[in-house]
Amino acid sequence: GLAWFDEDGRLVLEQLLLESPSDERALLALLEERVENASALVSFNGKSFDWPLLESRAVMNQWPSLPRRPHLDLLHVGRRLHKARLGGCRLIHLEAHVLGWERGDDDIPGIEIAPRYGHFLRTGDVEALRAVVDHNAWDVVTMAALVGLYGEPIDLLHPLDLLGAAQTARRAKAFDQARELADASRERGGGLDALRVLAHVEKARGDRARALLDFEELSRQIDDPQVRLELVKLYEHHTRDYESALRVLEQGTGEDDAAISKRKTRLETRQTRSNGSPRRR
Repeated sequence: GLAWFDEDGRLVLEQLLLESPSDERALLALLEERVENASALVSFNGKSFDWPLLESRAVMNQWPSLPRRPHLDLLHVGRRLHKARLGGCRLIHLEAHVLGWERGDDDIPGIEIAPRYGHFLRTGDVEALRAVVDHNAWDVVTMAALVGLYGEPIDLLHPLDLLGAAQTARRAKAFDQARELADASRERGGGLDALRVLAHVEKARGDRARALLDFEELSRQIDDPQVRLELVKLYEHHTRDYESALRVLEQGTGEDDAAISKRKTRLETRQTRSNGSPRRR
């Protein structure tokens, strides 16, 4: 299944069907032409599955390598934005919970497509492929809709999806954008999940004072060893409040016994030295 927007902005949908495996070189020739005319490729799991499969078919048919183009795989975008909220990020999940539509009971599972095509090759039963054609059309149209959605202002996303965007921005070291997204999520009801992401973003930005306040607020509302570990680190290295660090350490930080013992010894040593000299801030 292929699609592109024509000069008038209309979506053109095309499906290529092999009536016989002997026609595969013709399919590759047409596909090569389509890719040659494209400025970029968009797929769903295409980087890991579809494109390598097509390249292997080109090798098997002694066909030149297909043209290289920038490739946006929407599966990776979907996982980064929606996984925390949806768990699974299959295309039908994004349709239902992100785009807001469902295909209905007539849609066939993807696992049935290969057996139906095999049946068609053996019997010539075209009707067996009708549901496959419809399924493929939905897949391609959904990808076009997702590209449209992801091109809209990002703050239109669900509050929990904003957290996925914030975490992605943080990994890309776009800290100011990450903070804006996390703040927007919190204001729109992202709750403690938003506060957690915001705390990590503040720490990554270097605003350890703000991060400390956020982690302290989290620790008052949830019982989480990872939050306490972040607090211990901030108390030790930012405020040098070794007494508070030791107190939080005793509540458990999720580390193994050896790491806890080493950390406790270091904190006690620093506390002793600090008590013998003017308090540094």
